[in-house]
Amino acid sequence: METQRLRIAIQKSGRMAEGSNELLQAAGLRLPSRSKTTLFQRARNLPIDLLLVRDDDIPNFVATGVADIGIVGENVYEEWQLDDPVAPITLVRRLGFSFCRLSLATPKDGPLRSAKDLEGKSLATSYPLILRRFFKEQGIQADIVEMSGSVEVAPKLGIADGIFDIVSSGATLEANGLGPIADVLKSEALLVQTQKPLNAEKASILERLMVRIESVQASRQIKYIMLNAPGSKLATITDILPGADAPTVLPLQGKGDMVAIHAVVQDADLWDTLEKLKEQGASSILVTPIEKMMA
Repeated sequence: METQRLRIAIQKSGRMAEGSNELLQAAGLRLPSRSKTTLFQRARNLPIDLLLVRDDDIPNFVATGVADIGIVGENVYEEWQLDDPVAPITLVRRLGFSFCRLSLATPKDGPLRSAKDLEGKSLATSYPLILRRFFKEQGIQADIVEMSGSVEVAPKLGIADGIFDIVSSGATLEANGLGPIADVLKSEALLVQTQKPLNAEKASILERLMVRIESVQASRQIKYIMLNAPGSKLATITDILPGADAPTVLPLQGKGDMVAIHAVVQDADLWDTLEKLKEQGASSILVTPIEKMMA
């Protein structure tokens, strides 16, 4: 009998596709090269297949069991959930890439400068359900013009007074004379799973993959730091190192009281930490990324 293979739906192209591929390859998947027309990839080293589809199709692929899991933007997931509150997909994990936001935007030279100014106006969007929820929460009466793409041109064409769309760098808004007036939803990549039961073989593959993904995510938030310091300052320096747990301490041959300290530390505010270490006499400080880490 052929080995069961876990099926993952990911976006075919764009920033989400790049982030998904980077994550899966960092988790050890060896994937063949693909062209713009490739719709299916089979991992060479694990029983995992990738389905390369439009982002809007991923929730449906996962819900129906065509794919066992999927990587999808939170914006798409939220719109899907509002369309079908009992949709048979489960949010498994936030993945920490492809950050963007769903924002209200209006012509920069116009009078609409806040969400309240949209009363009685019209907005074009590909996310009508999220926008309708926002208007209801804010008590705003406004028309929603549904568009499947090129939403940013709607004000220029007189289709709508403003737009509700994804914003990342803001360059597209700027190019079309628009500016954001309110953020409604912050979005990132999510890992979602079908609620259809997985057989034991697929469940085992998914468990292995999740351990690897968790390892990759953990390694992105930490660094490995090596430094030399006076032994008399060891307790103070250990307290300074953020998140360090029992650092490795080695004597330096022929350097008297000096020791080498190696530790895994949290990446937050690392520059401040380095400055404090220098103040305590630390030298030859080296900080390196950690590619993978398993507890």
